[in-house]
Amino acid sequence: MARSREPSVKSRGERFAERPATRLWLERPAPGNPYLAEHCYCHGYELDALMAGRRFAEVFYLLFRGELPHPAQADLLERLMIALINPGPRHAATRAAMNAGIGRTRRPDILPIALAVQGGAHLGGEEVESAMGFLAANLARPPAETWQSAAPAGPGDRRAAPGFGSRFGGIDPMAARLAGHLAAMPGAGPHLAWGQAAAAGLNPLGMGWLYPGVAAAALLDLGFSRTQGAGLYQIFSAPGLLAHGLEMAGRPITAMPFLDAEHYVIERD
Repeated sequence: MARSREPSVKSRGERFAERPATRLWLERPAPGNPYLAEHCYCHGYELDALMAGRRFAEVFYLLFRGELPHPAQADLLERLMIALINPGPRHAATRAAMNAGIGRTRRPDILPIALAVQGGAHLGGEEVESAMGFLAANLARPPAETWQSAAPAGPGDRRAAPGFGSRFGGIDPMAARLAGHLAAMPGAGPHLAWGQAAAAGLNPLGMGWLYPGVAAAALLDLGFSRTQGAGLYQIFSAPGLLAHGLEMAGRPITAMPFLDAEHYVIERD
């Protein structure tokens, strides 16, 4: 009987780092115990000084961008974070948080469950990332040319492009109003301005801004990268998701709707 040959194993010759390295954060070890930090620095700024003299939005920007924002940028970021603090109870991620809470899920697990949904392609982080790519690719193009082949909105949710379309068959008034507030701020830039014109061109078709598009345009104007967009969108919405989940925790399961027999259908082959 022939013996099976063992697959040959070759070394790739790669040398792994002895320890992880980061440019984001520096920790000065405590005397007598190098595993404890006595001082922490974010991109060179001591944490104690940041706590004493900077707003949360400024330190948030510093952590991801490597430099402190100008006042107008900090104002725009803070306004954006407030605008996106809660996706609302109609959003699938919020419903996931509420279902997890009322289903007796461990409280530390409620937010991760909701954020997994909030990272999705429909009104989630993945759509923000796609919208950032769309806006960056079309910024030099007249907005009116973008929708020449767009069809009018129909029932449900329809997309003309990532971040632009209809919700529940119509224009989302909150997304449009929030975009208007952000676009009028001194820290706003060309992406919010382009998006405003693009949304206006879509309005006759029953479509306009969606929340992921507003977030995408503001993040681009603030200098954030497309690879950061999805995660930042999840972070901004995390307080609302957690609040809804914790609100339902401890309530009886009857506090959430359940399909009645008339609407519960099992399809058979």
